[in-house]
Amino acid sequence: MTTRETNADWPSSLDDSELDELDNYLRTHAQDGHLLLDGVHGLLSAIAVGPVQVLPEEWLPEVLHEPFSDEDEGNRVLALLAKLNDSISAELDVDAYEPILGEVETEGGPALSAAGWCEGFSRGIDLRAGLWEKRLADDPSLMETLGPVMALAVDEGILSAEAEFEKLSDEEYDDCLAQLPAVLAAVNHYWSQHPATEAEIDATSLASQSKQEPATPPRQRSGHWVH
Repeated sequence: MTTRETNADWPSSLDDSELDELDNYLRTHAQDGHLLLDGVHGLLSAIAVGPVQVLPEEWLPEVLHEPFSDEDEGNRVLALLAKLNDSISAELDVDAYEPILGEVETEGGPALSAAGWCEGFSRGIDLRAGLWEKRLADDPSLMETLGPVMALAVDEGILSAEAEFEKLSDEEYDDCLAQLPAVLAAVNHYWSQHPATEAEIDATSLASQSKQEPATPPRQRSGHWVH
C-alpha cells in the first residue's frame, strides 16, 4: 500500500490491519455470489460517484447476509464499513482515490484483477439503475467517461457486450486499471455538474417499483485484495 504523509486534511482511510480484518470477516462469511473486499469497495465507489444518495440500509444488504455473532462483532464490522465508505468520498475530494483490486494467480504469477471491483461497481449502479440507464442513453459523454470500467467489466464477464468483443491484452487491461482513479473523479464531477432532475428521479422511482431481480446470480470471486 502506498505510504502517505501525515496530514490533518488527508482522508482517514482504513489501515492495513483494518483492511485485513474486514477482508477476513467477509471471506469467513462469504457464500456463492457474495462480495469480497474488492467488490464492497467497487459497490461503495459507484454509490459515492452516483447521481443521488444511497442510504446504508439500501447497500448493507449487498454486503451483509447473516446476523452477527454478537453485538461487539456487529459494531466493529459496521464501523469498518462506515470508515471505508467515508474514505472513498474523502479520497476523491483530494484526488487520492485508489481502487481495492483482487489478486489472482496466473501462469506468469500473481496479477491484479478488476473482476470483484467491477462486480461491486455494477451492483452499486444497479441500486439506482433507472437514473444511470437514462443518463447513459441520453448523454454519450458519460458512457465515454466510463469506457475503461466498461471494458474491464466486459472483459471479466460482468457485463455482456452488444457486439463481438476481443479480450483485452495484458497491456490494455493494465492501462484500464491505471485509469480507474481518473474515471471515478470524472464521473463524480459529471454528476455534480449535471445532477439528476426531479423528473428523472420521479420517473425512475416509479419504474424501479416494477423492476424484477435479475435471473442470473453473480459469480463468486477468489483472490486477495490489493490497495
